[in-house]
Amino acid sequence: MKSGKLQTAIVGATGYVGLELTRILLRHPHLAPPLFLQRSAVGEAPRDLAEVFPVLSGNGGHPLQALSWPALKRQGVELLFLATPHEVSRTLVPEALAEGLRVIDLSAAWRLQRSEHRAVYQFQDEDSVSAAELTEQAVYGLPELHSQRIREARLVANPGCYATSVILALAPLIEAGFVDKERGIISDSKSGVSGAGKEPTARTHFVSVADNFSAYAVFNHRHVGEMVEQLKLDASVLTFTPHLLPIPRGILSTIYVYLNRPVQAKDLEATLRSFYGGCRWVRIYSTPKLPQIQSSLHTNYCDIGFCLAEDGRRLVLVSCLDNLLKGAAGQAAENLNLMYGWSKEAGLA
Repeated sequence: MKSGKLQTAIVGATGYVGLELTRILLRHPHLAPPLFLQRSAVGEAPRDLAEVFPVLSGNGGHPLQALSWPALKRQGVELLFLATPHEVSRTLVPEALAEGLRVIDLSAAWRLQRSEHRAVYQFQDEDSVSAAELTEQAVYGLPELHSQRIREARLVANPGCYATSVILALAPLIEAGFVDKERGIISDSKSGVSGAGKEPTARTHFVSVADNFSAYAVFNHRHVGEMVEQLKLDASVLTFTPHLLPIPRGILSTIYVYLNRPVQAKDLEATLRSFYGGCRWVRIYSTPKLPQIQSSLHTNYCDIGFCLAEDGRRLVLVSCLDNLLKGAAGQAAENLNLMYGWSKEAGLA
């Protein structure tokens, strides 16, 4: 590392997640200023990130350069962040690893172990054998579940935003054996419009979103595979319905669960607090207080609360996070800190 600071680079910094990641890396105490890469020739695109995001203007410039593996080697890059479309990351990751780089991929290209879950992305791998090997090597980058493997990883697959909110709420209770899986689990989740990415569509146009609230991708949302793999559930157990909120950012997941036996609220709270003891970025609310989107916005926290029915067997969990931070860029920074043995707060607080 030059001057004792790690040199990183970002491919895809021109999106919403890329902007948040840029802000984090620029203030990170252990990093040199990141390099900003694009796959197209520089002459065909903005030459500085501040042209895309004027909020970055006035502090020295952030030039965009064409992606070149020899150039990255000359510039001392050791870790690469990919905030690119899934199919682009699927192509770039094998090349980056072959160049000796470590990679944190914020797309879904390497999150899924099971082929039936990856099928939704319709990846066309040039070398299917190598792709299968990399799939085995990739570590699902949820620090609360996989911190030790993340520390040693060459390739970290950053989780999806919806998936993070659902997995963190359910994992402690499933592991403790409280959940009656035969009765099924329902997650009714809502996200701000930035979760759909920067490119506008008919569904995310202001006229469609404002003063509206809509469900979409019922029974076939791409994040379901992550949820059932990480929670070790059969796909038939989880019913996940995402909704689009008329707000810029934030996620609220309301999760409905039946329990195997009557329990007391204090036991559920103790289970959640014990599971996340020492986890800097999960906050557990004491019942009956429930999280709200506004409390987690612009933070790296996932806030979890619950209400238990009088019969002690019907449980409602509420999980909130900022989809661009704990659901994306902030979690990528958590993984960075784990990979290099730095404080959990570095760049995030």
